[in-house]
Amino acid sequence: MCGIAGVISLDHGRIRPAVRRMMQAIIHRGPDDEGYEEFLLHTDAGGPACGFGFRRLAILDLSPLGHQPMINRDTGDAIIFNGEIYNFASLRERLISRGHTFRSTGDTEVLLRALSEWGEQVLNELDGMFALAFYHAATKRVLLARDQLGIKPLYVARVKGSCVFASEVRAVLSSGLVPADLDAAGVAGFLAYGAPQDPLTVHRHVRSMQAGTYEWIAAPALDRQPGRATRYWRFPPAQPPADEPSCVNRIRAELAGSVRGQCVSDVPLGVFLSGGIDSATMAALAVSQSGPLMTFAVGYDVPGASDETEAAAATAEHLGTRHYQTIVDDDWVILQLYEWLKAADRPSIDGLNTYIVSGAVKDRGATVALSGLGADELFGGYPSFRRIPKLQRLLAVCAWIPAHLRRAAASAIFAPLPAGKRAKAIDLVSSGTSAVELAALARRVQGDATLRRLGLDARRLGLTPQYLPQGACDAIDQKCRDSFRAVSEAETTLYMGNTLLRDSDTNSMAHSLEIRVPFLGQGLVNYVCSLPGATRAPAQTAPKHLLRQATADLLPCDVFSRPKSGFSLPFREWMNGPLRDQCEASVETLGCCPLFDAQAVRKLWEEYLSPTSSIHWSRPLSFVVLGSYLQRVSGAAE
Repeated sequence: MCGIAGVISLDHGRIRPAVRRMMQAIIHRGPDDEGYEEFLLHTDAGGPACGFGFRRLAILDLSPLGHQPMINRDTGDAIIFNGEIYNFASLRERLISRGHTFRSTGDTEVLLRALSEWGEQVLNELDGMFALAFYHAATKRVLLARDQLGIKPLYVARVKGSCVFASEVRAVLSSGLVPADLDAAGVAGFLAYGAPQDPLTVHRHVRSMQAGTYEWIAAPALDRQPGRATRYWRFPPAQPPADEPSCVNRIRAELAGSVRGQCVSDVPLGVFLSGGIDSATMAALAVSQSGPLMTFAVGYDVPGASDETEAAAATAEHLGTRHYQTIVDDDWVILQLYEWLKAADRPSIDGLNTYIVSGAVKDRGATVALSGLGADELFGGYPSFRRIPKLQRLLAVCAWIPAHLRRAAASAIFAPLPAGKRAKAIDLVSSGTSAVELAALARRVQGDATLRRLGLDARRLGLTPQYLPQGACDAIDQKCRDSFRAVSEAETTLYMGNTLLRDSDTNSMAHSLEIRVPFLGQGLVNYVCSLPGATRAPAQTAPKHLLRQATADLLPCDVFSRPKSGFSLPFREWMNGPLRDQCEASVETLGCCPLFDAQAVRKLWEEYLSPTSSIHWSRPLSFVVLGSYLQRVSGAAE
């Protein structure tokens, strides 16, 4: 785990100072080492070139042999790479059989030589999380690539004959080459969903490379806008139904193999432990692979808050782990909230809990933590898996009615509902009928009417009616008639990809901590996603049925019967109380932004925090988070 930064430019002289500034901006991602190298993209020494910068968080091969940028002395190829390749040992054996020799014991040299040997064809064989830049000396081109599910981020900007790329948006902006101009479409996506939607960011010149894509960049292409990435991974097609015992055995084997690969570390490792099935499974399998290890939970001694620390402690006792529980009070959480907002690499209403628990884990000396993220999306843990098929059947009888008439009818039918629920119900009935569209709409924070009040209209901004960028779902089979599979792919691509994974990366790396996600091991994902919905969720079974069956012998029965509770914090009370002054300042900044109608911002804010309001706290928080981010970005620009 680390941070990468680079500039590919027609102007050789601007590369080194820009990359050095970018490296400085992401020291927190790699406090252990740094490196910088330049490579020519033309026979002329003063012509086009690329500069690779690197900040290292040492996880595998802690020796200087793991230093990056790493150069293949046989070919002159080079790499900077953020992430981990879990199947590097098998790739290494294949490369040795083809005559390659290795100096280091880590995964970076294996990845470098694999790209030298097989080029981009090897990307879909990688089991891991990665964002990389690879310099191919023979063709004087640079390959940018991101892992299949987008676990690791990669942001790219093209401006003035240059391509700037990095692990964080702040690094791209710190280059001095990329203006911080806002993108109305990216901002609308954030307000609609509580996080920017790939490939957009809130900045006009900065794009997030989409998961499962790569792009080769050569000097002649630097004057072309925009770049053209190639997709190398999509969700697998459905396989014929299989008998449940076979599925359960395969899932158990794939999951155990994924945990085994992701427990490989040359530094201390722990597990995030809540009270649910997902993290408990991670901990049980990790203990079986590595013996007693550390588990971590955070609880909240805050009026109006809830957590799962009691259940987590019971699971830890059963597994025999060294369990660390951090209980924080109201004042401390609010202080952490200030730090969380300052650490944000992009606006998001999610991730405070990850920020807090990551800090607690790092304080105990761990550098790597396993997370149960991904199980809900693969195995059907969200209410959307049950609600959306029902809603599809209901909407099928009125799909022929024009959308504007459906909206008018829905407005009358749902008038008695509280404002927040009424707006979402109207949007669900009038905006889409496919499972993917409905899954996206179910995750909405701000509704269509609110966004239009702010001056953000989806059609004028070039977005879909669901306020998504064009091509946001191109890894999904849009013609899939299996509602369960469609919801799974939508939740994985949109909610997990744009919110959970991005926030896990940002909030853990703020503490120089690596989070690994064994449920997203590529073999497990490819197998589970190919199963029909009827196999993954048979009628009259509990959520995550196959996962429960595959792990039934690992944990006490009461773990499987616990209701899913998660954690909650009293954001509304804070915004009306101890955080009111900061919130008001953030909303004032938002109102001054030329993208918005200032009166609409103020009016909506007052409606949100009205004592009689039933609107969910996520809506006013989205205003606070965006305003806070704009304050910081404008301050950095000055």
